[in-house]
Amino acid sequence: MRDSALKAMAGPRPVVFSGPSGAGKSTLLKKLMKEHENVFGFSVSHTTRKPRPGEENGRDYHYVTREAMQAAIDNGEFIENAEFSGNLYGTSKAAVQAVQAKNLICILDIDMQGVKNIKKTDLNPLYISIQPPSMEILEKRLRDRNTESEENLQKRLHAASVEMEFSKEPGMFDVVIVNDKLEDAYGRLKDTLLEEINNVRKNKTSS
Repeated sequence: MRDSALKAMAGPRPVVFSGPSGAGKSTLLKKLMKEHENVFGFSVSHTTRKPRPGEENGRDYHYVTREAMQAAIDNGEFIENAEFSGNLYGTSKAAVQAVQAKNLICILDIDMQGVKNIKKTDLNPLYISIQPPSMEILEKRLRDRNTESEENLQKRLHAASVEMEFSKEPGMFDVVIVNDKLEDAYGRLKDTLLEEINNVRKNKTSS
């Protein structure tokens, strides 16, 4: 079974991004995808929640019934899954495979629990943690956004504190990037992914 699972995930090596809200993951990913078009792709997650207005099945999420998703999870078809507000969310092997089949590096933007789950699979991604310089700077960034109630802000800060400790666990991440100055953090991110990016470009040229 293990051999077939490895074979099924053939293609460019996926990249797992993790880190607390406010660390700058989204900004770094946008810069990366803008500079390196047709190199990266996001996998489409599954969810049991109903589509919101404007969302499209297969583009925003794969919308499925709880029974179907639970059966697929039990069958080992998911790399990671979690439950939020009574709905299941998860990343299937097939969703990652679909990105790899296009010769793209699959980006998985996941939380701490997702990282732990993926560690138990055959996916073998590159694990990158994006961290803020300190809790004080993170709190300032989140307060400057002015989008959270005080209660939600405190929840995010607590979660961030746990994630920052998690990033220090030996062997959990291949690279931990502290996003103090954006350009410096972005330079380190590009250096980390340079080999994978070059491999994808080489394969596109030769195919």
